[in-house]
Amino acid sequence: MKRFRLKIPFLTRIDLYLIGKFLGTYFFSILLIISIAVVFDYNDNIDKFTKNNAQLYDIIFVYYLNFIPYYANLFSSLFVFLSVIFFTTKLAGNSEIIAMQAAGLKFGRIMRPYMISSALIAALTFYLGSDIIPEGSVKRLDFENMYKKKKKDPTFADNIQMQVDTGVIAYIDHYDNNIKTGYHFFLDKFRNKKLVSHLTAVSLQYDTISNERYHWKLRNVTIRDMHTNREIIRHYPSLDSVIFIEPRDIMISKHMEETMTNEELRDQIEKQRIRGNGHLAQFEIEYHKRFASPFASFILSTIGLSLSAKKRKNGMGLALGTGLALSASYILLQTISASFSINAGLPPIIAAWLPNLLFTLIAAYLYRKAPR
Repeated sequence: MKRFRLKIPFLTRIDLYLIGKFLGTYFFSILLIISIAVVFDYNDNIDKFTKNNAQLYDIIFVYYLNFIPYYANLFSSLFVFLSVIFFTTKLAGNSEIIAMQAAGLKFGRIMRPYMISSALIAALTFYLGSDIIPEGSVKRLDFENMYKKKKKDPTFADNIQMQVDTGVIAYIDHYDNNIKTGYHFFLDKFRNKKLVSHLTAVSLQYDTISNERYHWKLRNVTIRDMHTNREIIRHYPSLDSVIFIEPRDIMISKHMEETMTNEELRDQIEKQRIRGNGHLAQFEIEYHKRFASPFASFILSTIGLSLSAKKRKNGMGLALGTGLALSASYILLQTISASFSINAGLPPIIAAWLPNLLFTLIAAYLYRKAPR
């Protein structure tokens, strides 16, 4: 019986062999390390789960089902690095790298399946981080606040003032997020720096039933339209209105950016920029980081291959130690640059891409020093 063999154009048997090794080691390392992380997290929090009466179903399917993809994606670059170091060192130890080079494959050609594997991982992590994980993060963070930290996000805010559109300023004296209702609402419209309309309402409530965004129901409304020679005053017991505000624009919570898709992040950044809100940096960093992080797969794969392609008498110890140090430095640099952006005014796009730029220089240096 003839055996079936998968044939892909432009990929040789060696390419498929290395891609299989790369991806197999990558997913196995994720399974192994995340499993250990889940066990430690559960042991660390079992008292809190029991004390706060967390249901077993919620622990497994609400918390850990969203915990696993979030942290696997967050440390994907670390898993890539460790995977490359681990299986490449074994290849070098078995003289397989030497055999490939003796057969005429240059070091750059050997790198091709590594880059293909990195591209597949980068595409997967980008898709998960942009569209899938944000939805799960909402459930994970709610569970953590309820059962682990026993701390809920603030449910009310006072003295809220923001620019909701060009020349349109809104003010809410008090807002209760539990019922999505604000009290003592003012909306001023300016044209050429002159007040042309002044709206007041005793209360406004966000319409959670309608599928339309920005739909509010106002009560006891008074509108004053200022014209050149006269002023028109109108009164309404109730009024449905479109105001470019959503409850999440008023109640900005910690880690809120993690719960948004890329499209929602872009929308939020644009709105916060118009309003001059001081929370803009955290959203911009998250947005740029989602594009910058997948590129770390290519950079760290190059570093890992360059470090571990040479056959050493002491095995993978030195390469693995160096790899762990570089990985820790990369993650630390990400954290430091993000802090500088939020607290010291470093442009978010630079903060997100700075670790990649610095480690690209390291990758280029190690690539030149790699065995030929």
